[in-house]
Amino acid sequence: MRPTDEADWRGLWDGYNSFYETSVAPDITSRTWQRMLDPASPLLGRMALVGDTPVGFSLSVLHEGTWVAGPICYLEDLFVDPACRGRGIGRTLIRDLVDRGTAQGWATLYWHTRENNPARRLYDEFVKADDFVRYRMQLQQ
Repeated sequence: MRPTDEADWRGLWDGYNSFYETSVAPDITSRTWQRMLDPASPLLGRMALVGDTPVGFSLSVLHEGTWVAGPICYLEDLFVDPACRGRGIGRTLIRDLVDRGTAQGWATLYWHTRENNPARRLYDEFVKADDFVRYRMQLQQ
């Protein structure tokens, strides 16, 4: 991500939140954007372009783990503009993380999604879903 990508990213971010029928508070969106630009932050933002037009993004968090020596990458958000789907953009965004992680010695790349997300067809090309169940407890509103 570059500072000049903010308006385009925010447009895609709005589309992503609409897809999941949710909203993120404006101050959290602004904080997320700032963290992506901070080289000291573990948040990694990647933008997909068609020509010079941003059409998708991935947001990942690098963190340590207790079962491996290398960093772990959690792909938290992945979105492609609906008008651009089916062109391999999502695949390219995931492949970018696989290649980056391989080159940088990451131990694991993981993500989760809703059971009925049509993108699972793409995700299954990389790795099959495991049998873990997610528990999520909101600690702050």
